[in-house]
Amino acid sequence: MGDLTRNFSLDEFACNCGCNTPIKVSFEFIALLQQARDIAQTSFYITSGYRCEKRNKEAGGVSDSAHNKLPLACCDIECVNSIPRYFILKSLLSVFDRVGIGEDFIHVDSDSTKSPNVIWTYYA
Repeated sequence: MGDLTRNFSLDEFACNCGCNTPIKVSFEFIALLQQARDIAQTSFYITSGYRCEKRNKEAGGVSDSAHNKLPLACCDIECVNSIPRYFILKSLLSVFDRVGIGEDFIHVDSDSTKSPNVIWTYYA
């Protein structure tokens, strides 16, 4: 699949269940994600982009998840320790207004159907 930006390709955002659902990524979202990546000056490893309905249920996603809307305007970025977490969060918050923090990932989206200016956690 083709490159979206100098650091991101479409295949990074494909459903990881193997369903091969054709996806389209929001140009505005990917431009903002690239901007955040440039600010962070660290790699963003995408662990979850688009999720088909089956994969979204397996992942514990909510029924109106941004992960199963097209064009895609969300992703989860791997983050397993505090130094990259700081730089990734700082950069994402400079360009996005919706961020979720998990134990080993950071979710970011620009879903206009959801409340802006929020940060949430996935911790129990």
